[in-house]
Amino acid sequence: MRTTILATSLIALAAAPAFAGGVERSNQSMAILFERGNYLEFGASYSMPRVSGVANPLLGGQGSGIMSQNFWNLDLRFKGQINEQLSYAVILDQPIGANVAYPMGTGYPIAGSEGTISSTALTGVVRYAFDGGLSVYGGVRAVRTSGSVNLTVPTMGGPEFYTMSTNQHMAYGYLVGAAYEVPAIAARVSLTYNSRITHNFSSVETFTQDVGPIAAGTPFNSTFRTTIPESLHLEFQTGIMEDTLLFGGVRWVRWSQFDISPTMFNLISGGGSLVDYTKPTTTYTLGVGRRFNENWSGAVNVSHEPKVGGISGNLGPTDGFWAVGLGATYTMDNVKISGGLQYRWIGSATTQIGGFNNSFNGNSAISAGMRVGVSF
Repeated sequence: MRTTILATSLIALAAAPAFAGGVERSNQSMAILFERGNYLEFGASYSMPRVSGVANPLLGGQGSGIMSQNFWNLDLRFKGQINEQLSYAVILDQPIGANVAYPMGTGYPIAGSEGTISSTALTGVVRYAFDGGLSVYGGVRAVRTSGSVNLTVPTMGGPEFYTMSTNQHMAYGYLVGAAYEVPAIAARVSLTYNSRITHNFSSVETFTQDVGPIAAGTPFNSTFRTTIPESLHLEFQTGIMEDTLLFGGVRWVRWSQFDISPTMFNLISGGGSLVDYTKPTTTYTLGVGRRFNENWSGAVNVSHEPKVGGISGNLGPTDGFWAVGLGATYTMDNVKISGGLQYRWIGSATTQIGGFNNSFNGNSAISAGMRVGVSF
């Protein structure tokens, strides 16, 4: 088994970005910890989701138009080898995000509504490898996050408008993990726990009606708490024949911890949330990588996230997915260049406006990514 395939197949897999449960855009993989020697890697991906729905006939039965926006995702990773046992990694990525904009002029009840979430995370991890293949690792993560929303609120007297924007808030969490390797058969299994990270946002809200003592259109300064949820990530790989690798993973995220409930919106909606999720999500991935010659290797993988059911939010009307990804890596001396494509069948979802159900069906996403890695 030529061990050079160990990294190349997983890089090809990672070249297509995560676009999974909740607002997740990074699977927070720790695979870079197992690169040989010192290693620097840059990744960029572009995703084109196509999500649209149809309003309940009692709300006019109008289509929403494509309300999901294209987005970039960037990351930078460095792994340093201190000695045979001790190594470390520094990772800069964008773990969560959202870009939603319902087109104007469609007749959909919340046409014109927009929402964004942006984040940047810096993670530092230290790994210690024992004799016999066992290793443990742990680290800290700092995440800077902000968000905004412009919401059209349908009422009997015509549409009203609500806005909210937050400051950029920095919050901190930790991760711990363990791995076991059998180099003779290119086998490795790792389990990583990421703690939840809680933001305490300051926000400014406005609404075009009076809200209690707050006059219509008056900026209202408020604070609220939002939690990026905890997660467990199992990753594995093993050689199954010469130059061929089976790999995959299971990722569980407690999205029921995530809730965006600004003060004024909570009053307007009678205790509702802008965005929340009722259940955790579990994402499964399985793939095969093949090294064709000294320079080229490739990989194919399938991913699935089961539906959680229930009512989805209007700013995130998706539920589960199936996806297939293809990747290829070119290796030349100490440089690896990887590219990947992924097609995703997004699960149907039901949202509510004014107590009426709306349907989002037949949606999809295409993602393309590239990674460049240098060993030294």
